[in-house]
Amino acid sequence: MRIGKKITALLSLAAAFIVAAQTVVASADTTLPYDSYNYDYRENIVYTPAPYTPDRSVSGLTIKVGGFNNPQDIYTAADGRVYIADTNNNRIVVMNREMTKAIEVIDSFVTDDGSSGTFNKPYGVAVSNSNELYIADSQNRRIVHLSAPTTDENVNAPVENNRLYLGKISDPKSEILEDGFDFVPYKVSVDYADRVYVIAANMFQGIMVFEEGNFTGFFGTINVQITAWQKFWRKFSTKEQRSKQQLFIPTEFTGIDVDDDGFIYASNIDTEGIQAVRRLNPKGEDVIRKGENGNVGGDVVYRESFEKGDYNGPSQIIDVVVRDKGIYSLLDKKRGRIFTYDSEGNLLYIFGGLGTQVGTFSVPTAIECIDDNIMVLDSYRGEVIVFKETEYGNLINSAVGLRYDGDETQAVELWRKVLTLDENNELANSGIGKAYLSDGNNEEAMKYLKLGMNRRYYSIAFKRHRATVLKKYLAPALTIIIVLFVALYAFSIFVRERREAEERRREAAKSHV
Repeated sequence: MRIGKKITALLSLAAAFIVAAQTVVASADTTLPYDSYNYDYRENIVYTPAPYTPDRSVSGLTIKVGGFNNPQDIYTAADGRVYIADTNNNRIVVMNREMTKAIEVIDSFVTDDGSSGTFNKPYGVAVSNSNELYIADSQNRRIVHLSAPTTDENVNAPVENNRLYLGKISDPKSEILEDGFDFVPYKVSVDYADRVYVIAANMFQGIMVFEEGNFTGFFGTINVQITAWQKFWRKFSTKEQRSKQQLFIPTEFTGIDVDDDGFIYASNIDTEGIQAVRRLNPKGEDVIRKGENGNVGGDVVYRESFEKGDYNGPSQIIDVVVRDKGIYSLLDKKRGRIFTYDSEGNLLYIFGGLGTQVGTFSVPTAIECIDDNIMVLDSYRGEVIVFKETEYGNLINSAVGLRYDGDETQAVELWRKVLTLDENNELANSGIGKAYLSDGNNEEAMKYLKLGMNRRYYSIAFKRHRATVLKKYLAPALTIIIVLFVALYAFSIFVRERREAEERRREAAKSHV
């Protein structure tokens, strides 16, 4: 009996150990392979709850069209279809919204003369508002324009060669282009007026713009500024020395997207780490807002402690995606991080990283979003990593959206919930402060804006509060001052008259003597 009890106890202990081990493994599986963080007012790193977590990865194998080979671009159309530029396989793969199956595999088309056209290293893909397809067929040195889809999403197997050929853009001619210019398009985008915007290789003058297939000029040129010190040294440098120095030419764009209002968001190479994205109006002028710290360049500080290895220097922003309510996200190729900003240029959250675990990247190449999910294309692995919102990310996105729509009251409730998850979140405190400011409660606004280290709006709240205090107390104060002044004046007259009367009495008394 005792032996039986001992065996039972041992078995129970072993079972408990197995359960505990399974619990530890399960908890380890849920540990994210990257840190989520932000920067405070003093540009110190502040770790935060994760705004997004990896949900799944999608490859050519999972959707049964064969593995992707060095894919370079991803695009979500208005109808929810997801397009992949499968570069080294010379094809475009179209998936359904859920990315559970392929709808089309486009690897050829029939041209106007009846001949068959194929792709050679298609790097970029975009879809117009009318669902027409534009492909940056880089090594064929052209943009291929194909018709909208005619394929039902419910097909059992992907359809091939189902698009009509509508034309191409190639060999642009203009007086402002150099003789013998080699047109190698990498990224393409289309606005509401079907203007085509192209980022081309070695094109530093800006984004190329085409209307009805014709090149009309450059858009959003970024000029590199020469400092006074650099000018001084170049003045005294020899010809040979100057030839070895950096050429101060406009910088290069890396990614492009268009918002619903027709503004062009373009990421760019930025060696200073200050501005790696532009928001270009129809005139090509940059109208982006840079937030409190004046920075939309990714990481504010560069510390090796972020990752193992040497990752010094600013972020290398490779792509941009425009999301709802003025929110946009940037993809950093150097450290594999995703930086998200609101319409005012405030940094909302940072997540992601390089590595081999699920949710990290080897060579992140492009970023897109669909519904509430963020998708990152990894060209080396040949897969799309899909991230889903957490409660923390959803609260921030929703609060920013409500403020964008002018609904400050509901935004306050969401910001308060953010503070329960991240009590030192300056953005949440600032958001509550802005809401109180809009509601006219300047004293409460000052309290939260101070916690949010928002100098600009705190100054506004302070001035309004001071004006309110002055308006409330200035009239009574002035009345009291005037009454006191009149009383003092009357008292001084009374005292003077009494003194004069006393002097007259004394004089009268002397005259009697």
